[in-house]
Amino acid sequence: MKPDRVVIGTQSSKAQELLIKMHEPIEAPILLTNFEAAELIKYASNSFLALKISYANAVAKLSELLGADALKVLEGMGMDKRIGNMFLSPGPGYGGSCFPKDVKALISIAKDSDYPFSLLQEVEVINQQAKRDIVRKARKILGDIRGKKIGILGLAYKPNTDDMREAPSIDIISMLLNDGAKISAYDPKAIENAKEVLSNITYADDLYKVADSADLLIVLTEWNEFREIDLNKLKSRMKATNIIDGRNIYDPESMREQGFNYIGVGR
Repeated sequence: MKPDRVVIGTQSSKAQELLIKMHEPIEAPILLTNFEAAELIKYASNSFLALKISYANAVAKLSELLGADALKVLEGMGMDKRIGNMFLSPGPGYGGSCFPKDVKALISIAKDSDYPFSLLQEVEVINQQAKRDIVRKARKILGDIRGKKIGILGLAYKPNTDDMREAPSIDIISMLLNDGAKISAYDPKAIENAKEVLSNITYADDLYKVADSADLLIVLTEWNEFREIDLNKLKSRMKATNIIDGRNIYDPESMREQGFNYIGVGR
């Protein structure tokens, strides 16, 4: 089933008829509206998805404090058809070219209309907290980070892209560098783009090289390549077998059985 399409209405019925005819091959519902509503639909939709991600991260934070498995909690929530499970995945926060920009745009539009959109302001706060929590966990594992080697698996804001715009890895790596860490990073596609925004780190052309003498590995993008990693080979090259799984791609119990000091998000 193809996604719904929005057709912007005009005051000319002839123009509306032409737009409807142009969109007929799409075989999807058509919504006629004015320019103001069409713009708001776009910003409100992306902001709502960003809200779902931040809500998942807030639930993950609470789950850690209560000793619950956030993935089970969110899975249970997603079984409710009114909620659904899409975008209910905790991690290091949202990024990309749309969500951060559109959340800020909607906050700004609301402010210009004398409406403080405090809900979306909190979405941004939680998104920043999700990044800081990754660094907080690194500090908890390593103590003093200065001089420690930390390997980063994944730089792009999501898998199957080289897009580094507003990628969580940028802020997380910057915080780790400020703490004095030595960073080595690998991404299947985004390294060249990452070099434009992240300096003073080493880029590896192989994911196992990131593990060489590493005190800690942090997974920030859920590439399938990382799901299929040879964990024994990975472990043999690390100085200390510490892993922060920022995308929850591994099973905690299995990882601990294989000798890793494993920390996920909300688990």
